[in-house]
Amino acid sequence: MRKRLASIAVAGLIAGTVVVVAQAPAGAAPSSPYGDLQAGIKRQLAAGIQVVPKQTATGKLAASGTANPYTALLRDPSKVDKYYWSEQAKAAGAARAQQQQQLQRKKLAAAGPIIHDEAEPKGVNGANDTHATAELIKGFGTGKKLNNKVRILGQFSPDAVSPSTLSPAAEDDGSIPLAFEFGLGANRNAFTTTGTIGDGPHGSTGDGSGDFDFVKVHGKAGQQLVAATTGTLDTVATLYDATGAIVAADDDGGPGLSSLLVFTIPATGDYFLLISGFGLGTVLPEDPFDSGSGLGTGREGAYGLNASLAFPDHDFYAVDLLAGDVIGASVTGDSSLLTVREPSGRVVFGSDQDASFIYAPASPLPGGGNAVVSYVAPRDGRYTLEIGGGVNGQYDVTLEAYRPGPEALEQGTTQTLFLDFDGARINTAIFGGPGVRQLSPLQGFLGRWGLSSADEDKVINQVIATVRENILADAKARGTDPRIGLKILNSRDDADPFGQPNVHRLVVGGTVAESGVDTIGIAQYIDPGNYATEDSAIILLDYLSDPAGDSASLNTYITPASNKIKFIGTALGNVISHEAGHLYGSFHTDPLNTTPNLMDAGGAFPGLFGVGPDNVGGTADDFDYDFGEDVYTPDEGLLGTEDTLNTTAWALVKGKAK
Repeated sequence: MRKRLASIAVAGLIAGTVVVVAQAPAGAAPSSPYGDLQAGIKRQLAAGIQVVPKQTATGKLAASGTANPYTALLRDPSKVDKYYWSEQAKAAGAARAQQQQQLQRKKLAAAGPIIHDEAEPKGVNGANDTHATAELIKGFGTGKKLNNKVRILGQFSPDAVSPSTLSPAAEDDGSIPLAFEFGLGANRNAFTTTGTIGDGPHGSTGDGSGDFDFVKVHGKAGQQLVAATTGTLDTVATLYDATGAIVAADDDGGPGLSSLLVFTIPATGDYFLLISGFGLGTVLPEDPFDSGSGLGTGREGAYGLNASLAFPDHDFYAVDLLAGDVIGASVTGDSSLLTVREPSGRVVFGSDQDASFIYAPASPLPGGGNAVVSYVAPRDGRYTLEIGGGVNGQYDVTLEAYRPGPEALEQGTTQTLFLDFDGARINTAIFGGPGVRQLSPLQGFLGRWGLSSADEDKVINQVIATVRENILADAKARGTDPRIGLKILNSRDDADPFGQPNVHRLVVGGTVAESGVDTIGIAQYIDPGNYATEDSAIILLDYLSDPAGDSASLNTYITPASNKIKFIGTALGNVISHEAGHLYGSFHTDPLNTTPNLMDAGGAFPGLFGVGPDNVGGTADDFDYDFGEDVYTPDEGLLGTEDTLNTTAWALVKGKAK
C-alpha cells in the first residue's frame, strides 16, 4: 500500500492533489528533546508516510487482529503498517494471478485474447499521449461477436536521458536554502550518486536533531521526475515545492528499491528532493528552511540515488463499454501506473499497486502485475486506459471486461442481504482473525447507549430503514441500473438464510476481544461486479458503544437534545451499508473532504455517523450519507473519482439467464 501515487503525475491525473490523513495515533506520543514529536507524527501522516514500526509478513502474522485496511472501517487508520500490507498485497496478488493462469489453461476451448500492438512506433511519442488521441482497440467488449480480453503490447519512448555519475553532496545540505546543486534540469537531465544519512552536523554524531539531504531540481511543466534510492538503508523520498509545501512522497518504493518517487511537474520552477531515514515522527524537518529543525534521528547509513528529469511518454488506449461492464487490467514490464478515464476524460481509477488480493476468489478480474485497476462503467461510452509510470522500456497489459456476476444467474434471481442481530458463531480467520469465535448480540450493547431491551425493535427498525434507503432506494432513484434488486432480511423477522445461494451475511454485534480483529467493521472482500454472492461482513459494537469522549463512540454525540434511537439506528445502518458497499465492489473514499459518502474511510468520525454541524447526533442538522461520487481516500494509493452508487447498483442487477 504505497503512498507514492498520492502525488504521482499530478498534471496527468488530477491537479493540486493534497494528501491528508485523519488524525495522529491515539495515545501519548513519544517525547523528543528537539520539539513537538506529536506534530512531527501528524506531519509525517499528512505526507502519507506511516508512523508505526514496519513488520515483515512473518512478524505480522504472528500478531493477532491484522485487520485489512482496504476492507475495514478502522477506528484509527494511522496505526496501519503500510509496509506490511504492501508486501502482503504483492505476495497474495502474485499467488492469485498464478491460480488464475492455471484456470485459464484448463479452459482450452476459450478464445484467446486480442493482441494489440501499439501503433506508435518505437522512438516516437505524442501520437497516443492523450485521452483525445487514444488508440481504439476494435473488437473488444462484452457484446455479441466481441472479444472480452485483449493483450496490449507497447513501448515507452520518452526524451532520452544521459546519467552522469557524480560525487556525493557536501554537507550541510539539510534544508531548502542549502539544497545541493547537481544541476538536474539545468545542465543535465539525469545523475547517479551516493549519500549518507547521519554524516551531517545534525546526525547522531552531531547535535542529534536529525540529518536531511536536500537536492535542488529545476523542473519544467510536464516533465517527469524519477528519483530512486538503493541500498539497505530504509529511506524516504519527499519532494517540496519552492514554498516548502510537500507535493509528493514515497516510503517503500518498488522492487529492489528503498524508495521510488515518480512525479509529473505541474508548473515550471524549482523543487527540492529530500532523502531521509525512516523514523517515527522524525522523517521530515519541522521547518524545511532550517537544517536544524529535525525532531531526532531516524535510521542512518549509506544509500544510492538515481534521479532523472525528462518529458515522459504517456500511452492511451480506448475501448467501448456498455453500462454495467466490469473491467480489470494488470500491467507488467516497464510500467507501474494504470489510469482509467471516463468518456469526459475525468480520472475514475488510478493505481500504482496490485490490490487484487482483496478480490473474491470467484472474481475473474486479472491481477498480479505492477499495477492493477478495476472499474464498473456506469453508462455506455468510450473509456480510456492510460499506461504510465515507466521510463524507457516495454510493457504488457492484460485488459478484460465482464458483465456483473448476478446477471449470469437465472432470470429474476435477486441478491439477499441478511442482517444478523442475534450474534453469530463465525470463523473470523476470513477477516484476519484467529478462527471460530462467538459474537455477542446487539441486545447486549443497548445498555451501553442508555437504552433497554424494550428499545431493541425500534433500533432494528431504524437500521433496516436506513440500509434500505442507502442501498436500494437510492440506487433505484439515482442509479443507471434499470434492473436492480435486493432482498433485505433480518434475524428478528426471518429465518437465517445464510449458506443458501446468493445470500450475503452482515453480523451486527460482538467485540474486538471476541472476534480477535481490531476494527469497527470489516468485509470479507472488495468484489467489483459481485462475483461472490455468498460472503460475510461483521460490524463490532464495542468501540461504537464506548463511554463518551472517543470520536468513534456514538455516546460522544448523544445529548438530551438527541433523538437517540434514530441516531443510533441510522449510524449503525450507515456502517452496515459501508461494509456491504465493499462486498458490492467499492473502495474507500476520502473522509476529510466536504463530500459525505457511505464509503468514507475510518478515523475521521463522526462523519459516517451523520452528525451535523452542531456535533450532536439525532438532531435536525444531521447529514444524510449516501452512495455517490467522491474521490478515493488518498491514504490507500488510489486516485480519481469513484462512483460508489453505480458500482453498488450494477452489483445488484437481477439475473437474466434463461
